[in-house]
Amino acid sequence: MKLFKKRRSLFVLILLLSVLCVNINYGQTDDTSDWASWNTIGFKYKLNKKWSFALEEQLRFKEDISVIDEYFTQLEAEYEFFKNFSLGAGLRYIRENDNQGNVQGYENHFRFNFDLSYKHKIDRFTLGYRLRYQNKNELGVSSNDGDYANQNIRLKTSLKYNIKKWPLDPKFSAELFNHFEKEDDNGFSKYRLTFGTDYDIKNFGKIGLFYRMEKELNVDIPETTNIIGLKYTYTLKNKK
Repeated sequence: MKLFKKRRSLFVLILLLSVLCVNINYGQTDDTSDWASWNTIGFKYKLNKKWSFALEEQLRFKEDISVIDEYFTQLEAEYEFFKNFSLGAGLRYIRENDNQGNVQGYENHFRFNFDLSYKHKIDRFTLGYRLRYQNKNELGVSSNDGDYANQNIRLKTSLKYNIKKWPLDPKFSAELFNHFEKEDDNGFSKYRLTFGTDYDIKNFGKIGLFYRMEKELNVDIPETTNIIGLKYTYTLKNKK
């Protein structure tokens, strides 16, 4: 009986996510699309059961994976303050390729974020929830020049299933962005749906592969971006 209730809860969660996506898409029939690629190399250090730190380098392509979109360095820290509850923070220095308009070239941006996360298991399922505040700004350009902080509240839910005696466990996540910025249209701006898996190689690291669909909201002609992602992460644990 308990197993039935747990599986019913998972079914309801997936159904709600599906309904959300349908409602978001409703009424938006005209759009443009693009293909992108996100490639990541990362290093993670687990200091103890509470603290972990990560360093990441990422290169992104756009316009059907033909032009560099941006590349960045990111530092992250995470602290588990209570069982399954974590606080996180991240800093990102970005070189962003602006190839539109009269003034083109690479711009310097800085981004920081704060996260509150919770995860738990139901049988072979792992469910996760993350609330993120994100703030991004262009360096060297002041608000007097029209540059205001680009801020987002992001809500993400994730689901992973552990297949017995199978190394490629499937993962799914859905994320919704609520954008707010001075002198700009604010509100829900886009959503992401991601399907992927990881392969853990002993003494070598973890390789991840995913497909992500990102779509704009509340614009006349929403853009859909199809993203192929490849990620390699090496994790080092403190043996003390």
